[in-house]
Amino acid sequence: MGAGMWGTTFAQVLCDAGTPTVLWGRHAELAAAINDQHENPSYLPGIPLTPELRATADPGRALDGADLVVLAVPAQTLRDNLTGWLALLPREAALVSLMKGIEHGTHQRMSQVIADVTGAGEDRVAVISGPNLAREIALRQHAATVVACADEPLGKLLQQACHTPYFRPYTNPDVIGCELGGAVKNVIAIAVGIAIGMGLGDNTRALLITRGLAEIARLGTALGADQQTLAGLAGMGDLVATCSSPLSRNRTFGENLGRGMALADAAPSSSQVAEGVKSAEPVLELARGCGVEMPITEVVAGVTRGEIGIGQAVVLLASRSLQPERYGS
Repeated sequence: MGAGMWGTTFAQVLCDAGTPTVLWGRHAELAAAINDQHENPSYLPGIPLTPELRATADPGRALDGADLVVLAVPAQTLRDNLTGWLALLPREAALVSLMKGIEHGTHQRMSQVIADVTGAGEDRVAVISGPNLAREIALRQHAATVVACADEPLGKLLQQACHTPYFRPYTNPDVIGCELGGAVKNVIAIAVGIAIGMGLGDNTRALLITRGLAEIARLGTALGADQQTLAGLAGMGDLVATCSSPLSRNRTFGENLGRGMALADAAPSSSQVAEGVKSAEPVLELARGCGVEMPITEVVAGVTRGEIGIGQAVVLLASRSLQPERYGS
């Protein structure tokens, strides 16, 4: 459910794994292009998609008889979309989140929003997260991911459903850690992008990535995440990929800001969402509620509110008080 870059790519992964898949998108023209031209010209132009993938703009048709419902809409629209689809959702279907964000107002992770809207228990809700830059995977370049689910049988089922020669899924029961790693790394990537856009070098990038991981670890510890999760694919792996690759929408957004572009104009394109922009504020509010310090996140939230200028942001990112270095400190 969601024919953006990652939703389309993951639908192709499912098809390549032998899992029959129908892709829903809002626009009938895009669905027709996927069906007739085997391409998503809006999000993955020039990349041929498997002919086995079928698309529709009718949510009822997409959801009819589905065993797995994979949700790939922008994080802040999930609640409204799910509410609209509630009567169409098969009662026993597993609900799988590809989204990386924290909801405004409620501070809920995406799996919590799914459970809140649908009433589904832990045995029906799963999360997929990791260093998954969509364009590379759409080209069938090798990648790995984490299937996070509290229910072991469902985790193994999903693992088989998306396992291909180029896409390797690992299971993990730590849903909290996987979701926090995916949401907060987008915020850190904006900070890295700002530094790159201002011409700062690899030392600064390494500083922000490493201290960004410490922020994720502090928040994860406060909320009950497993530290090993945050040192793995869904934590460090996703953080490194998102902060290092020019394919990252969040890093690109930060780079554009660092080069002097206005907030309103900094998105990579009008059709692509940089989730870190929307998540910075609720992540910061969640951290404050837990008594957790997240100075990089605080600066990014100030930038996205328009309260901190880019020059001031760089000074603040580098000016935290001196202290011993400890993991998670």
